[in-house]
Amino acid sequence: MAQAVRRQTSLFATDGKPHPLQDTLVAVTLVLGVIAFVSSLFHHLHLLSSWAGLVGILTGAYGQFISVTTRERTALIIGLGASAFGFFLGMAHGGLFGGVFG
Repeated sequence: MAQAVRRQTSLFATDGKPHPLQDTLVAVTLVLGVIAFVSSLFHHLHLLSSWAGLVGILTGAYGQFISVTTRERTALIIGLGASAFGFFLGMAHGGLFGGVFG
């Protein structure tokens, strides 16, 4: 009996179709979320955490808007949460400009 071999083109695509833009947004959001989260734990890295968090929030929000599968949305939510955590702590520690303009 011949069985159909199903090739999965992506880690996050459960429908069997390639989603290169969505996968890229997932990866960027997760990387920025990790950077924002880890750098927010250090007070003097508030510029890095606030900017990485802000960009991670924007890429994650756009990724949520165009996501197709549940796996993509799940990974985007994790990245969005880490980005938001880093962004808000970065803002609390000094903000996006950190005293450069005032």
